[in-house]
Parts: sequence; structure tokens; C-alpha cells
Amino acid sequence: MRHFFTKKSFFVLLCIAGLLFLGNTASAALKTQDPYTDKVDKLFKDLNKTESAGIAVMALKEGKVLLRRGYGMANLEHKVPITPQTVFDIASVSKQFTGLAISMLIEEGKISLQDDIRRYIPELPAFGQTITIEHLVHHTSGIRDWPGTLALAGWNFDDVISFDQILTMAFNQKELNFKPGSEFLYSNTGYNLLAELVQRVTGKFFRQWTEENIFGPLEMKDTHFHDDHTEVVPKRAYGYARDQEGKFHTVADNLTAFGSSSLFTTIDDLAKWVKNFDNPKVGKEGALDRMLQRVDPKKRRSYAYGLGLGQYRGLNTISHGGSWASFRTFLVYFPEQRFSVVTLLNYSPSNSSRDAYDIADIYLADILKPQPRSSSNKPEPNPVPVPAAVLDEYTGTYRLGNAWYVTISRDGDRLKTQATAEDAFPTTATSQTRFWVEAYRAPIVFKRDKEGKVSHFLYRGSTCPKLEDLPIPDPEQWAEFTGEYISDELGTSYTIALSDGKLMAKHRRHGTIGLTYAYKDDFRGGEWFMQALEFFRGQKGKVEGFMINQARNRNLRFQKK
Repeated sequence: MRHFFTKKSFFVLLCIAGLLFLGNTASAALKTQDPYTDKVDKLFKDLNKTESAGIAVMALKEGKVLLRRGYGMANLEHKVPITPQTVFDIASVSKQFTGLAISMLIEEGKISLQDDIRRYIPELPAFGQTITIEHLVHHTSGIRDWPGTLALAGWNFDDVISFDQILTMAFNQKELNFKPGSEFLYSNTGYNLLAELVQRVTGKFFRQWTEENIFGPLEMKDTHFHDDHTEVVPKRAYGYARDQEGKFHTVADNLTAFGSSSLFTTIDDLAKWVKNFDNPKVGKEGALDRMLQRVDPKKRRSYAYGLGLGQYRGLNTISHGGSWASFRTFLVYFPEQRFSVVTLLNYSPSNSSRDAYDIADIYLADILKPQPRSSSNKPEPNPVPVPAAVLDEYTGTYRLGNAWYVTISRDGDRLKTQATAEDAFPTTATSQTRFWVEAYRAPIVFKRDKEGKVSHFLYRGSTCPKLEDLPIPDPEQWAEFTGEYISDELGTSYTIALSDGKLMAKHRRHGTIGLTYAYKDDFRGGEWFMQALEFFRGQKGKVEGFMINQARNRNLRFQKK
């Protein structure tokens, strides 16, 4: 049979192809006859163009998909649009799948929450404390978080970071952040250890086990734990970062941290996952229920098995977010409404959780409570006069945290505050003891001891003690800090040097990092992984080393050579 094409028919085909392309990118210009979807289209209309990275979104209620859209480009170089089938690295949203794997093994009787993790992974140091599977699931183990330790050791985030390198870091850890079970502190490494546990207990690679026991039964055909950074993944989105001018730049993703992250999937596959919350195909006989229950309510801990339990505008939520290599992802499930939203973005800066809740605002508008009033909209408190003598009693140096101090000084009839490496800001007295810092939208409240002397102030839930006032040392005195410092734990070294009256830390890969004096022997570093550097001395007062404290890692020790 012969086929005849006229110019007119060829033009029609071109128009259809154009409409299909627009449909893949969500088509803000096309009317959907659905007021909800039209509102979502308006939210992301600025992304719906070939010059922008973008977002894939999904909304589902009672097992029915209400929304599945793509906006912007999965690949800017080749102008490949984002569609519901685009594969994203969902970063830490991956943890809930590891959590289910652990819960299923518990249900099968193969492991117990109270098992010592060293029973399965004896290479992990003993630390003189027992770390249980429960501690790892709840982020209460005290295990260090690999992004901070590997960065301090010399890795850049566009380097290859492998699962084996992460385990090696954990196996060389010298001490815990805290006693297991005593605190909550998010640790990606803990979930990597859980993935290794699954491998050792089942005798199968984690990718294989999850495909056979989770993704296969749920028919999540475009989902896998990425265990080879060189693997070609069809329909894959690439990450992009925007500079200050709004220009996009590519961001490398060479991570294989399965367990904590590195799950590649689509919003269509995640719809199948969310449906499983309501009608379990996997995780039956209590495994899924265990994941969705609030844990440790007395300690106000609501995280377990890779999910966080919370509330949004009066409704209960189960959620988790992710961030890596400019991918920003979020999954939120409203259990009573059987409603969920997933947002997968491939650019930064961006806010995947805010985007998800904006979509929830559209679909759940009739049952959501009013938005709480933002503190940024509150008027400045009414000022009250405070005697100069009282103000003078408040002046001095207070400790906010590791290598982080604040100086309170008097400026006429008011106080001003200046934190380490920050600008000075005025305060407004709202009582004789409470002073509002407009720059931080928060108060500081001064307290006295039994003798009536000012001893500390309260700031955002922290107690900040008042310290002895010390003069700022002459930079020449910092010569005793210079030298080479080595970390056996991290297998790296830094050289502390003094140049033009400034102290700096030099590293073979990171180059020169400036240090800012904070107080006594404490300095602030100019990199996120070296914000707090505190020198320590021996019994004779001689400098013997320094310790680095990070948001998720404490007391990383470097010894002076």
C-alpha cells in the first residue's frame, strides 16, 4: 500500500509533534479544562521553557493520579524536556526504601532492632558503646556524616564518591559524636551501613535485593539504586546550578551512596510507591506499619525508617526531602486524606518542599487551616527604656557554640550585638532583660545567677554563657599555632600558616582557607566543612592540635606534627 504526503499533511504532522512536545513540558499555554492543574501550571510557568532546568510534579489521592506534569528541561544541552518518565536522582528521599528493606527483614525474623550492628559489620569500631540497628534507623547512633568528613579529608562533591569509600571512612572513625541513643543527629552514613547490613544478611547486592523485593513487585520499572556512576541511564535528568545572573551550569553527579541516597526514579514510579502506603503490595504483615508510626514521642523524635512525621496547616504528614548535585526532591503524604505530592527538581537554588506544599495548598484548600503568620511580618516590639548601668552589665562576650561567640556592647542608650565573622546589629529593649534583634527576628534574654550577676543569655533555645573578657591578641602571638596537623582518622593533613597578620589553613586539594579569630584559641574557617576550628593544648600549655566541629560531626581531631 502506498502512502501519499502533501505539504498540508506534513504541516499537520509538524503541528501535532509540537503539541506533543508542549504536552511533555506541561504546556502552561494549553488549557486543561482542570482548574487545579491550570493553577499548578501557573506556579511553574517561568520554568516552562527550553532555556530552563525544571521540575516534575505528581499529585495523587486515594490511588488516583490527579496530576503528572513536567516543566523545563531534563537536559539543557540537547533541549530534552522533563516528562513524567524522566529519571531523577532523588537524593535522600531514597532513605525510606532502605527503611522498608530493614523493616521487612525485621518482619521476616532475620534481624532485630536491638541487634548490635557489629554483629553483621565487625569492621566498624566498637567505640566502647553498642550501636543497634534501631539507633541507625532513627539517626541516634552518633556515627559521623560522610559529606562533612570526606569534604574535610579533601574530596570535592564533583569527585567520584563511592559506597566503598564511605564505608572505609566509617571503619576508620575514631570516636562517636555522642552516646548512642542520647541524641538525634542526621547521619547519611548510618543509612549506608543499613544498606550494607541488607547485603550481608541476604547475600545479595542491595540493588538486586531491592529490585526483587520492592521495585519489581510494585512494577517500578524505571527505578534502581545507582551503584555505578558510569552507567548509562535512559531518560535521565541532569543537575544544574544557577549563578547570580541566573545562568545555568552543569553539576556532576558521581555519587554511589546507595542506602542514604542515589536512588534513580520517576514521578510515575513514585506514584506506585505512594499507592503502596494505602494498599500494600510490599511491606505487608506490619513492615510498612512500622515505618509509618511515630517513634519516641516523649523525646519529640518523629523520624524513623527514612520518613519524618509532622504536620502542615493542621493536617498530619509523612515526608522526606533530598538534596544532592543540584537535585532537590520532596515527597509528602497526608495519611488521613490519602493524598500525596511529589516534586523532583534538577536545579539549585530551589525549594522542592515549598513547591510541594504550594501544590497541596491548591488541592486541599478546603480543609487546610490558615497559614501561620510569618515572624518576618511581625512589627517591631514596643521599646522600653533601660538604665545605662543595666546595659553595661550586659556587655561582654558570650559563647553561642563551637568557635562561635557574640560580643554585646553599648551604643548610647541601646545594645548592639556582633557574632563571630558577622556584622554588628542594633537591638531593641522590650523589657529590662529582653532585647529584640531585628536582623535575626529573634530576642536575646539575659539571665542572672544567685548572686545577681549576669551569667548568660537565652537565644533560640540555647543557653549562652558569659565569658571572661579577653583582649584581641596580637597576630604575632598566633605563631604558636603554625605547623602541620594530621588526622589519622581522615588520612589527611592541614598546614596552619601566618601571613600578613592573618592565620590560614592550607590543604593540598582545597588550597588556602582563611581563619577568623573568635575567642582565645578558637577560630572560624571560611569553608562550610571548617566553620569551627579550636586549638587544644597539653598540660604544659603548648599547642598540641586542633579539633574541627561541623553541623553533623564533632571533635574531628588533628594532631600537631
